[in-house]
Amino acid sequence: MKKTYKQLISLAIVSTLVLPVVALAQANFGLNEINNGLNNSLTSSDPRTVIGRVINIALSFLGVIAVGIILIGGFKWMTAAGNEEKTSEAKKLLGAGVIGLVIILASWGIATYLLSTFASQLNG
Repeated sequence: MKKTYKQLISLAIVSTLVLPVVALAQANFGLNEINNGLNNSLTSSDPRTVIGRVINIALSFLGVIAVGIILIGGFKWMTAAGNEEKTSEAKKLLGAGVIGLVIILASWGIATYLLSTFASQLNG
């Protein structure tokens, strides 16, 4: 009886993993379109556009890290079970994550303002 359950579970796992691949049987899973989009966006003739996109990508990556730190701090606080050391560590992580996120958002605003100001100065 247990062998039947193991076979059903393994069949369910295999079908879950294989069926989406069969359903999405396209050439390179659309990677060519993604690569073409990245190449076109980063090989623009205007260096200000390229710099702006690189800054946006970098700040987006840092924003994801900051949100991850906030989530880790929240998880540690939830699992602290009243332990003061773990709670204080979680509060420090949450504070650091929020401060980092504020700094990232401020730097994005400043970079956007400076790039738009330079673009308007050079264009007209």
